[in-house]
Amino acid sequence: MRIAHLSDAHIGPLPRPRVHELLGKRITGFTNWRRGRFRTHDMALLARILDDIAAHAPDHVAMTGDIVNIGLASEFPPARRFLERLGTPEQVSFVPGNHDAYVRQALLPMRRELGPWMCGDGDTAPAFPYVRKRGGVALIGLSSGVPTLPFLASGTLGREQLSALETTLAALGREGLCRVVLIHHPPYKAGAKPSRGLTDAADFERVIADAGAEIVLHGHNHRTMLAEIPTRTGRPAVILGAPSASAISGTLDHRAGYHLLTIAPDGERSAITLVTRGYDAAADDIVTLDERPLR
Repeated sequence: MRIAHLSDAHIGPLPRPRVHELLGKRITGFTNWRRGRFRTHDMALLARILDDIAAHAPDHVAMTGDIVNIGLASEFPPARRFLERLGTPEQVSFVPGNHDAYVRQALLPMRRELGPWMCGDGDTAPAFPYVRKRGGVALIGLSSGVPTLPFLASGTLGREQLSALETTLAALGREGLCRVVLIHHPPYKAGAKPSRGLTDAADFERVIADAGAEIVLHGHNHRTMLAEIPTRTGRPAVILGAPSASAISGTLDHRAGYHLLTIAPDGERSAITLVTRGYDAAADDIVTLDERPLR
C-alpha cells in the first residue's frame, strides 16, 4: 500500500475578514499573514506538489492539518475544494491542526465542510480517534487542534481521546493490522517548544509504548522530522513529520514537499519504506530528496 503524507498547506489568499471576525486571537494571525507569512506559502508551488502526488497514484492520502490560517468561516469552502482535489473522503484522511481550530468559532464550519474526511469507517460524523481500514493497514485519526490563547500554537489530545486511542491501538494490534496514526502536533516531548508542542505528549508516548503502533505521521513544524518511541514489543514506533506542502523558502528539509510511504502490512512486522519528494530550487522541479527504509 502506498500512502502520500502532506501537511500544513496554509491555503491563500486569505479572504478579507469582517471587523468582528478579528476580535481576539485572529487579529494576531491576520497581522502575521499581512506582514509576510503570505510570501512563505506559494499556491502555485502547492499546485505542483498536488500534481506530483497525483502522478504517483497513492492508494491513500493522509493530510495532517493546517489547511487554513486563522479559522475564518470563509476559509473552509476552499479547504474543502483542496481536499476534493486530493481525493474522495474514502481516499483521503484529514486531521485538524491548530490553525484549523484557531478559535472556537472555527470548529463548526470546519466540521461542516471537512467532516467527511474526518470520519471513521461507517461513521456519519467526525469523532476522534477515528479508524479507517485499508488493505491490512489501519489509519487512526486524532485531533490535537484546539483553540488556544494568542501567541500559543500548542495542541492537546485530552484524557478521553488518549484512553480511546489506547484501547483502539491494542484492538487493532490483535487484528494484525499495520497501525498508522495521524496527528498534527509532534507527539513526543522533544518535538516542539512548550508554546508549540503537544501538552500531553508524555501521555501519548506512554500510550504508544504500552499499546504499540507502527508509524505516527504528523506536521506542524514545517520540516521533515524523524524520531522513535520505544514499545513493549521491542520494535519502536516510527514518528515521521512532514514539511509544509506550500513553503517556498527554507533549507532542504524546510520547504515544500511531502512523503510517500510504501507499506507491506504484516502487523508488528510491517515493512515501511519512505520516499520524500520536494521542491528543488536549482532545478525548479519536484524531485526525490530522500529515500530510505523506516522499518
